[in-house]
Amino acid sequence: MPATRPITGRPTSRRCEMNKPRYPTLMEATRIWARIGLLSFGGPAGQIAMMHRILVEEQKWLGEKRFLHALNYCMLLPGPEAQQLAVYIGWLMHRTLGGIIAGVLFVLPGVVAIMGLSWIYAIWGNVGIVEALFFGLKAAVLAIVVQAVIRIGSRALKNAAMLAIAAAAFIAIFAFGVPFPLIILAAGLIGFIGSRANIPAFRDGGGHGKVGSVQVADADTLLGEESPEHTRVNRGWALRISAVLLGMWLIPVALLFLLLGPANVFSQIAGFFSTMAVVTFGGAYAVLAYVAQEAVQHYGWLAPGEMLDGLGMAETTPGPLIMVTQFVGFMGALREAGGLSPLLAGTLGGLLTTWVTFTPCFLWIFLGAPFIERLRDNHQLTAALTAITAAVVGVILNLAVWFGLHLVFGEMRVFTGLGMQVNVPVPGSINPASALLTLAALVAMLQFRVGIFKVLIGSAAAGILLYLSGLGGI
Repeated sequence: MPATRPITGRPTSRRCEMNKPRYPTLMEATRIWARIGLLSFGGPAGQIAMMHRILVEEQKWLGEKRFLHALNYCMLLPGPEAQQLAVYIGWLMHRTLGGIIAGVLFVLPGVVAIMGLSWIYAIWGNVGIVEALFFGLKAAVLAIVVQAVIRIGSRALKNAAMLAIAAAAFIAIFAFGVPFPLIILAAGLIGFIGSRANIPAFRDGGGHGKVGSVQVADADTLLGEESPEHTRVNRGWALRISAVLLGMWLIPVALLFLLLGPANVFSQIAGFFSTMAVVTFGGAYAVLAYVAQEAVQHYGWLAPGEMLDGLGMAETTPGPLIMVTQFVGFMGALREAGGLSPLLAGTLGGLLTTWVTFTPCFLWIFLGAPFIERLRDNHQLTAALTAITAAVVGVILNLAVWFGLHLVFGEMRVFTGLGMQVNVPVPGSINPASALLTLAALVAMLQFRVGIFKVLIGSAAAGILLYLSGLGGI
């Protein structure tokens, strides 16, 4: 009888090898990332749940723990966490090239779709039926933002301290116009100090919880619990990749400022959205509050209603919701084209916005992923992020109020006093059709749990029907 191998160390049976998940080839992974990019509707929660279903449950390329570990890191970063999660997993499986392929394919369908819709909007946006379609979309978008306030608030505001931070953030941005980055900085500092002082409300941090349908499980991860060799900390590689990505990101920005001057619209777009890429913690809706505050009120690149139109485009196309910034850059450059053709200027402005928005995402992953392992159990960092999440609830509430006032009312008056500057609606300027359509979208989402895509399609159809029937002030 042949000798039997002792059962020690790693299992070596054929059954174990057959059941063990495997990494795909780069070509197999590319096909799957293309599929994920085309299916990435529904905002970050839906996108993350979809990636989990395809990569963990369907393809079995990596396990639950490895997926959640990557997700937890991406949720610490500024920028779109779903796209960064794709970069992280692509890097985990196929090094830098895999991360680049995954990240690019995740956003490419959205880039193409938003650019096409931006052209349609610029050329035919004043055509009645197109205006009616976007009129309906705006109501659905407002309902989506309100749902985001409720969803994130129910998860983040677990005690009186978090409620107070959210309320203070709302008042600061709505009444006093405090810039979004300062609010985030102050909230993070409060959380950090609260944890250091061992205040009960900040003691346990609280974390981020689950996203979408992703649940914590103890499934075996690919290659056991070990990380591939290329994921180990390599300071030389980190410096090299950081230098390359920083150059790709910031050298074009510096050249625009030097050649065109800081007052040029392309320099302003590059500078503003580069800043946004660094400070936009809290997800897409928090980012939109910052973009609306600056792009609409400060730079005057587009009107409040047009901001809602752009958000409607982003909600109905694949890719991260933050792709709405491409529309903002398109419209800003379109209207300040200088000697260029307006559509050419808009196209260049939109692509520039996308470049400076998403290039930093690759930097955060390639530089930070190997190092972040050491910070997983840092309680002060967790408390700071929890306080930031609470502040983000207040910021998103401001976005909902701001959108709602400009959608439902046609006229505003500015109240000033005690350092405040608040827009107050004129009751007689209410648009009944807009108010009713918004209410219907809210009821559909909050009461009957109708999905985002169905509400968007239904609201757009309702807007067109109102236009064709001659009803509603479209």
